[in-house]
Amino acid sequence: MNNKEGNNKKSGPRANSSRPSSNKPKPAMQKRAQGPKKVKVNTKVAEVVTDKVEKKPNQAPKRPKVKDEIRLNKYIANSGACSRRDADIYIQSGTVKVNGVPVTEMGYMVKPGDVVNFDGATLTPEKKVYILLNKPKNFTTAMDEGQEYRNVLELVKGSTTAKIGAVGRMDKNTTGLLLFTNDTDMIRKFTLPSQKSSKIYQVSLDKNLKFEDLEKINKGLTLDGHRVFVEDVSYIEGEAKSEIGLQLRSANVKVVRNIFEHFSYDVLRIDRVSFAGLTKKNLPRGNWRLLTEQEIINLKNV
Repeated sequence: MNNKEGNNKKSGPRANSSRPSSNKPKPAMQKRAQGPKKVKVNTKVAEVVTDKVEKKPNQAPKRPKVKDEIRLNKYIANSGACSRRDADIYIQSGTVKVNGVPVTEMGYMVKPGDVVNFDGATLTPEKKVYILLNKPKNFTTAMDEGQEYRNVLELVKGSTTAKIGAVGRMDKNTTGLLLFTNDTDMIRKFTLPSQKSSKIYQVSLDKNLKFEDLEKINKGLTLDGHRVFVEDVSYIEGEAKSEIGLQLRSANVKVVRNIFEHFSYDVLRIDRVSFAGLTKKNLPRGNWRLLTEQEIINLKNV
């Protein structure tokens, strides 16, 4: 009996000791093995997606671009007939012909030698011209007849045979930089409220600008329901406190005047000393010059 019990006691632990070894947990190994499987599934899905992208039906091959060809709407704009946006409207209406055939396709490319007829007239694209003027007083951009003051176009007369226009407006009392071009896209670009190029003005007031008013201007203000963001405003070093430097994005000189009139100051003079990176360096008052190629590139990239 004792032997049996002893045997039973000995066999008991052996049986128990064998159970843990057979029931050792192995989920961790299985989870590690599952990791690559998920990646494989994802790659298969990615392969299926790429296959779908590559198998687009009716996808026309890209036509190689011919040297010196140009989009039809740009060709029309370069001719000075209208802007690119307006040219698209004319193209869609069917009033534009290329080599005698009406073209309504957006993005149509005009090749060298093509004859483009716009609303009954044959177009000849002009070379783009960009002229910078340091405008003096008593000249205005207004084209109204019977004006007491002369038009600014008189100051750049003879600079080009192209039909150019001023970028923005200037009244008779405003002086400084004024850009002229026959590039209708650029004119539109710099007259949009959303354009982001900086202009710097030197403003002369009838009295010293209070420091608290200067701080208020620097924080920005609302004029006629529109928020005006001022990039910088400061007193001009070495000058009276009535001489102010103002930097903002608006090309509208009226905004400059309205800012100070809002705080009950009378504006005596406004001089634009910088326009989108262009300055008055080596350009005396009343003189003009052609922009360099790099300056034109910079304006287009603003």
